Amino acid sequence: MTKQLLLDAINEAVDNVNALKNATGLHADFEKAVDLLVNTYKKGGALFVAGNGGSAADAQHFVAELVVKLSKDRDPIKAFALTVDTSILTAIGNDFTYDDIFSRQVEGLMGPNDVFMGITTSGNSPNILKAFSMAKKKGAKTILLSGKDGGKAVKENMADVNLIAPGPNTARIQEIHLIIYHTICYALEKRLIDERIISYR
Repeated sequence: MTKQLLLDAINEAVDNVNALKNATGLHADFEKAVDLLVNTYKKGGALFVAGNGGSAADAQHFVAELVVKLSKDRDPIKAFALTVDTSILTAIGNDFTYDDIFSRQVEGLMGPNDVFMGITTSGNSPNILKAFSMAKKKGAKTILLSGKDGGKAVKENMADVNLIAPGPNTARIQEIHLIIYHTICYALEKRLIDERIISYR
């Protein structure tokens, strides 16, 4: 019984990875996202990432790969997770609302050369949507990492680039998110090395 649950999950995950393999629109948007980030780093900007719950963990995971390394030792790539400062998060949640926890940080920390990436499997997280709106006001570029139809974020054209992962449920979508942001890190590292913006050590 328990073993069958694992086999069912594996089969569903394999089917979903195959859906990712065939998602040619997503492949094109992936290239746009990498191009956008390369241009950001050429201008001296940085990436800011946020999400809720498991997506908060993904934001921190992605940023760790950029700032530290994914495989080879190289110069750090400037990136920040907006999910980690408990004093800021609790102050904003207490003094304003939970919906403001990311937009307030975007307002205070980001500039026009930066990129905000919002991770929301539904595309409907109010605090991510507010952060997209604030990033636009700051003149920053934006990337949505979402699932299904991208929700309100896609319907209202809130991001410059939409990366919409296939998946029948949150778990499968988040597994695809991991593949996407790991590969962004690989591609970004290669491009920045090739263009002599960072170096291997």
